[in-house]
Amino acid sequence: MGDAYPIQPVDVPQVKTEFRTIQSAIPHPDMAPLLTQLRETEPICMEGQPPIVWDRAEKATVYDAYGNRWIDMTSGVLITNAGHGRKAMRDAISEIAQHGLLTSYCFPHKIRGELTSLLQTVAPRPDDKVMLMSTGSEATELCIKLARSHAQSKGKTENVFVTFDNAFHGRTLGSQFAGGIGGLKDWIGYQDAHFVQIPFPDGGVRSPIEADGFSYFEKALANAGVTPYQVCGVMTEAYQGGNSSFAPPAYIQALSQWCHKHDALLIMDEVQAGFGRTGKFWCFEHYDIKPDLIACGKGISGSLPLSAVIGRKDILDLFGPGAMTSTHSGNPVCCAAALASLKIILEEKLAERAAVVGQIMQDACAKIAKRFDDVILAHHGKGLVASLHCIKPGTTEPDGKLAWEVIGKTVQKGVMMFGPVGYNGSSVKLCPPLCIEEKALIEAMAVIEEAFEEVLAARSADSIA
Repeated sequence: MGDAYPIQPVDVPQVKTEFRTIQSAIPHPDMAPLLTQLRETEPICMEGQPPIVWDRAEKATVYDAYGNRWIDMTSGVLITNAGHGRKAMRDAISEIAQHGLLTSYCFPHKIRGELTSLLQTVAPRPDDKVMLMSTGSEATELCIKLARSHAQSKGKTENVFVTFDNAFHGRTLGSQFAGGIGGLKDWIGYQDAHFVQIPFPDGGVRSPIEADGFSYFEKALANAGVTPYQVCGVMTEAYQGGNSSFAPPAYIQALSQWCHKHDALLIMDEVQAGFGRTGKFWCFEHYDIKPDLIACGKGISGSLPLSAVIGRKDILDLFGPGAMTSTHSGNPVCCAAALASLKIILEEKLAERAAVVGQIMQDACAKIAKRFDDVILAHHGKGLVASLHCIKPGTTEPDGKLAWEVIGKTVQKGVMMFGPVGYNGSSVKLCPPLCIEEKALIEAMAVIEEAFEEVLAARSADSIA
């Protein structure tokens, strides 16, 4: 993404609106000692966010301890779909904690049963099973394990696992082998021929335009020396996380048919995309398919570490008792948070709301992309997730510095953003809680447009000087 954000306080214009308050330097000067301490005690990888010390958050508002407040456009990196700190979630966490059950390993408890039953009701098939774990990486790794085990049970021996260029599936070894971002797995030091990536059909933004046709999938496999029989599974993010890029529905439908024909599992990574984010409860519903497995996390609990793999019972039952467990699988406190969060999403119809309110955000992104088309290659998204792809003027070369500067300016104005993501760290990503008020969203989008305007004006002035 680039260098760390500076932690020196910057004097900025004060802001006071219905949804934003900035009344001090950013970050607040009193936070300098803590920020310095963190930089001395934590690795540098933790310095990739604007240096705002969060004190608390409610629904779609983030507060520091000094009277500043931000419209949140991060959802804590797509976690707080139901909104920050919802009372029902806090009460559920408090109740189970006060009851005295903080952990139970794999021993059963009531809330785990309630959560898995609820997840089964929203699964692709009524008899799908649910395996609870802790992180999205753990979920995608389990999908790899299940795909290979399923192939072995069918007599296949090659077990090639297919994913897509620019995909992100986690930060553990297996999930990074499956990922399609080369720089993130250079540390491994070698390639595994059983993991193959092919171009993602993103409309020609970062892949060949012909990749949008499914015949290109088969051609890319053949070019990689892989036959259909060798493939144990194909995993794709339901939308590509960093760039918020969606595949054409016809492509994913053809992929589903191809996987069924060749007895390969179709796996949808819904870690970022699930639980209403895109205007459907599951993002794969936009494609009118039923995947064999779903990896999910982030928005599942709205707060605490929890993830899950949901899918066909014949696949989830491949491993016998004790052969597929996780130390914190179905932790009681995490399950309580998830149960409360999911009930909010379903009862308040937040997925349906994201489709309606999200159109405000998508239209605003289109307006910004058109106004600054010399430095924005495209905007991708659906529902309440979107990315603006920043480029160097008049080229298609990614401009991470511009994304970085726009995000910093936006935060100084009272709209919370996380650091640039996507292709070469050049995307400004927007993903507010699904409960965000329409007026707050409209205001946030106006601020983001202002930030682009001011950053580009400053660049122009510097070039003249």
